Amino acid sequence: MSRSLWTRFKLQIAFVVAGSLLMTGCANTGSSMLGEGDGADPRLTQGNDADFFSKSGYQACAVGAGVAILACALSNSNNKTVCVVAAGITACGVAMGANYYLDQRRAEYADTTTRLAKMNSDVEQDTQKVIARTATAQQVINDDQAQIAQIKKDIANKRVDKSRAQAQIAGIDSDIARLRKDLANMRTKVTEYSKVADAERSQGTSAEIRQVDMNIQKMNQKVVTLQKEVDALYSQRSAITLG
Repeated sequence: MSRSLWTRFKLQIAFVVAGSLLMTGCANTGSSMLGEGDGADPRLTQGNDADFFSKSGYQACAVGAGVAILACALSNSNNKTVCVVAAGITACGVAMGANYYLDQRRAEYADTTTRLAKMNSDVEQDTQKVIARTATAQQVINDDQAQIAQIKKDIANKRVDKSRAQAQIAGIDSDIARLRKDLANMRTKVTEYSKVADAERSQGTSAEIRQVDMNIQKMNQKVVTLQKEVDALYSQRSAITLG
């Protein structure tokens, strides 16, 4: 079997899996896939950046590819197979793992320089999404820290409204849980992109890949910074005891 046929076969299998995950995910989670009902701050559960980081790689690929492939089926494209393959590449990116992503890009771009330029563009786009998500998260963290400080002050002054404080703490706990989930998916992206870079580096392309490495490092720095902020929030929340 030729490389192009093998790659297309793997893509088709992946799309079958993606479609299955899309359908079972919708059936099992209902509106929770839209970020509803988990008690977290709406800024963390609504919007494009929330959708991008709230799902695992397989879920993200299933949702994205499912929508994109449906659009191909309904389009007037003369070659729906090519449309489907291109849609899957766009929707999944590195979400399905380094090997899958690398196979996609190598099938699409035989020229190493062009391929690495596209990979670099992909990393830059995901890095911008991490930056946007971090900015949103920081706003929520700042507000949660202010709530914690007020609760501590009320406890010290013996005038805390216990029911209200418990509700606030529950919300903060939900925020922390959501942020940790996002961080796990961010770290996965960093790891998978690093694997892709290493695979390309083994082909003797270290000069061309330098920019890719720099952008992966930039993404990782943002993730590490957010992790420290979330850890600090958890530490502050853990210090509260309502009795």
